[in-house]
Amino acid sequence: MTELNAVSAGAVCSVLHEDPDLAEGVPHDRRNQAISELSAREVRLPAGPWSGEHLPVIHEGIGLLILKGMMIRRVGLEGLYGAELLGECDILRPWQGEDGGSATLATTTGWSVLAPTRIAVLDAEFARQMARYPELVGRLVGRALQRSRHLTVNMAIVHQARVDIRLHMLMWHLAGRWGRVRSDGTMLPVRLTHASLADLVAARRPTVTSALSDLTRRGLVRLVDDGWLLSGEPPGGLLDVRGMTMERIG
Repeated sequence: MTELNAVSAGAVCSVLHEDPDLAEGVPHDRRNQAISELSAREVRLPAGPWSGEHLPVIHEGIGLLILKGMMIRRVGLEGLYGAELLGECDILRPWQGEDGGSATLATTTGWSVLAPTRIAVLDAEFARQMARYPELVGRLVGRALQRSRHLTVNMAIVHQARVDIRLHMLMWHLAGRWGRVRSDGTMLPVRLTHASLADLVAARRPTVTSALSDLTRRGLVRLVDDGWLLSGEPPGGLLDVRGMTMERIG
């Protein structure tokens, strides 16, 4: 499937039905009405590289809301890369200039869709509909702030000296967003390649492969069909990192 025909022509979704957490921002007596009224165009993207093309540029709108799926954004500088993982509930504006905040540095940016992804286009028409429900403004601003907080936690994680500790912390951090508890551990339903993990923890791929083998040998993580299974409790250092980050940003 090409990127062009990945866009579902004419597809429309009920944003608040797809995103119940967002719907909770509307008082209960008006919630069903809001669910019925707030619709948006829907885009479906297949797994693979994504350039952001073939999407409407909505300078006067809010942005793109991920309803289902997962994407990774990579930023490179002189051959070295950092990465950010985005999933359900995240808001993005891929058409917005990546180098606007640092005109003196030549960076490159790339996107990949890790799993088939559905996106709601929160354009100017959606913003006009939403004006009848001002309670949602704070919810969406909170989503943007939460994304920056998650990214800051990831930055703190990569300052850990040992790569195995970075990986262990990263997986539990991601599990806090998208994981689910099972009888045999905490399931992180994310199939990340060793190269993607290397970008996320600021390490080289062979080092990540070795660190993953060590974590597996120690029984802390295990690759399963649906992703990664985490055993035990989150590392204590991660809780400290989260606490300091939330305090400084919040």
